[in-house]
Amino acid sequence: MKLVSLRSFATGVGLFALGVASTLVAQTVGDSAQRVEQRRADLSGAPGMEVINSITELKKGETLELHSHHGIEAGYVVQGSMVQSPGRDPVMLPTGANLLNLRDVKHAGFTVVGDTPLKLFTVHIVDKGKPLYDFSK
Repeated sequence: MKLVSLRSFATGVGLFALGVASTLVAQTVGDSAQRVEQRRADLSGAPGMEVINSITELKKGETLELHSHHGIEAGYVVQGSMVQSPGRDPVMLPTGANLLNLRDVKHAGFTVVGDTPLKLFTVHIVDKGKPLYDFSK
């Protein structure tokens, strides 16, 4: 009896650990390392869609790779900084700027070159179950 209970317990713990590990992997595949998710919820009235809000902080020298989303991204620059895209002059992404990126439209692809970290608050309304970021090669 004790051996069966121990086996059942061990199986349960193993399945739980596998579930946690797969969730962590799913959250990081197709994601930005600098993004910290704040909240996620199903979009009411739109089956298969979800709303995700996040804060992203990029320090000097860090890059936000060129990417697109399976839905819309709206953003607000909480703390501005100088950014530079390949082959272009640096530009200021100012505090208070609003961002709106449409479905499947490539954007970002810049490196922070200012001394102040760039902080963005973003809201994604995207297809549920798809990667949040589709990075361009």
